[in-house]
Amino acid sequence: MSEPVATVRVIDLRADEAEALEAAAAAIGAGACIVAPTDTVYGIGADAFDAAAVQRLLDAKQRSRDMPPPVLLSDTGELDDVALTVPAGARALARAFWPGALTLIVPVRPDLRLDLGETRGTIAVRVPDHDAMRTLLRRTGPLAVSSANTSGLPPATDVAAAHDMLGEAVAVYLDGGPTPGETPSTIVDFATSKDGRVVRAGVIGLDRLRVAWPGVEG
Repeated sequence: MSEPVATVRVIDLRADEAEALEAAAAAIGAGACIVAPTDTVYGIGADAFDAAAVQRLLDAKQRSRDMPPPVLLSDTGELDDVALTVPAGARALARAFWPGALTLIVPVRPDLRLDLGETRGTIAVRVPDHDAMRTLLRRTGPLAVSSANTSGLPPATDVAAAHDMLGEAVAVYLDGGPTPGETPSTIVDFATSKDGRVVRAGVIGLDRLRVAWPGVEG
């Protein structure tokens, strides 16, 4: 299990965004986990390049390494920084839906210092449509972020639910109010499918995906 942190802070992101983001960035820099709202559900995040921090995230969720967390990026241009290759379809979907509730699985660059779990040479990435989260990402760099919940339970849509499930395993909770609902991002796999295959249905439906890239498999 993840070790409890010395002091847990819950900060209202709406009341003082600067203080909230400073505290979250400091926690990330110290190798701790944070919880913050996104455009889908609340997420638990850690430095994607800190293997121990990522393991704390997995431990907090009671999740095994065979379910590695996605990585959030601050903007679309960072896709080429983490991906070994970006298929045309993946690039088309990123242009159409980022920032937004779309996660793309692509081959990962082998030279990156990443240990997210059993990724089989891939990385799942997205750019969230949430201004405060993207501001944080510009300060911290890419973050490993998974839904803020214990595995097997519904994802948290408010900070209280996240705190109830994750407790002292998280150093800083950012309260941004309720999120739109429990529906997660849509995941499209371009690592094993040339034109992309939907491996998790989510906010963005197949019909919308196919407008941007007709070859996407359902």
